[in-house]
Amino acid sequence: MDKLIIEGARKLHGEIRISGAKNAALPLIAATLLTPGWHVIHNVPDLRDTRTILALLESLGAVWKRKGDALTINTETVNNLEASYDLVKTMRASILVLGPLVARMGKARVSLPGGCAIGARPIDFHLQGLTKMGARLDLEDGYVNAFVDNYLSGAHIYFDVPSVTGTENILMASVLAKGITVIKNAAREPEVGNLVDMLIAMGADIEGKDTDRLIIHGVKSLKPAEVTTIPDRIETGTYLVAVGAAGGEATLTNCNPNHLPALTEKLRAAGLIIKESESSIFVSRPSKVQSIDIKTLPYPGFPTDLQAQLMVLMTVSNGLSVITETIFENRFMHVAELKRMGAEIRINGNSAIVKGIKQLKGAQVMATDLRASASLVVAGLAAKGVTEISRIYHLERGYEDMVGKLRALGARVHKEKE
Repeated sequence: MDKLIIEGARKLHGEIRISGAKNAALPLIAATLLTPGWHVIHNVPDLRDTRTILALLESLGAVWKRKGDALTINTETVNNLEASYDLVKTMRASILVLGPLVARMGKARVSLPGGCAIGARPIDFHLQGLTKMGARLDLEDGYVNAFVDNYLSGAHIYFDVPSVTGTENILMASVLAKGITVIKNAAREPEVGNLVDMLIAMGADIEGKDTDRLIIHGVKSLKPAEVTTIPDRIETGTYLVAVGAAGGEATLTNCNPNHLPALTEKLRAAGLIIKESESSIFVSRPSKVQSIDIKTLPYPGFPTDLQAQLMVLMTVSNGLSVITETIFENRFMHVAELKRMGAEIRINGNSAIVKGIKQLKGAQVMATDLRASASLVVAGLAAKGVTEISRIYHLERGYEDMVGKLRALGARVHKEKE
């Protein structure tokens, strides 16, 4: 197991390229299961999570190859309908194979998923939606067994709260269903829109992209497609916040500023200079960071996946800030580690009250989930002294070549064996 060593308190300068979005690539890869043939997906990051879902597809009988950031996946040879616990346990997004398998094959057996320990994150929405579409489901020995007698049928499905993977799973199941499916209160994240684009390229009939109401007219068959993964808005946001916390200036290329409206507005309010072009963002911190309040919300609100990183920025701000988490109930586990670095944070229910200090101090800390790992990296870059972050396998699930990119910005960072 590796740990990350950071010599902090060095301003960041330079230019880095943002990778494709992990949270977009995973459903795009799963969608290839909907129809046999050779699919091509560009701009796919090489991460622990993308390797996991590719291993899962391989276990189902698919064949794939990678050339640079392009994946070619052949789903003609899919002959196994069981997604085993050994693969699914490490990544919650593995449940995304359920909808495509049921839609194409009429049955599937998928282990209940694992992933980051940031809350309950149930799959009830997935199961309720499939049941409404005519699937027969039962839970047995930690697996979801799904069956369809003839074909899935269109249905009206309402989510109590927007669910990204729930929307994606039902979306993929519905494109081959008989009749019309309407998903109400659907997730509006750009990653969902990326999947809609792929499904349309495959021959699906979908209305309402980027809205909370998706209307899907089922089609009899689909064809393979060639698509491009959108840039990773969470990776983009992480590096923007890192420059804010450590100081300096940087240009991030191959990104989409339109996907981060809430973050860039908040960073400007905190005193950072943000300049956007069509596919790049320039960021600099000319003076002391000002305190701001944030509240996580479904897109286009402030992303829960950037809450931990923004909290680090507030630990070195001028004033008092309140950070309210409304999406996941266990997403303050990084607070204890930040306190080890001198941060002054108090938890009150689902809010964190952060009192800014002059500077964090390097310490030995431990990552508890993917985005908490990123927040500790940001803290280490801003802190005086050396920070050692253990259990960075979480980090490697969602950030491609973070060490190389940080070094390109002038950071002193390297990996060591624990």
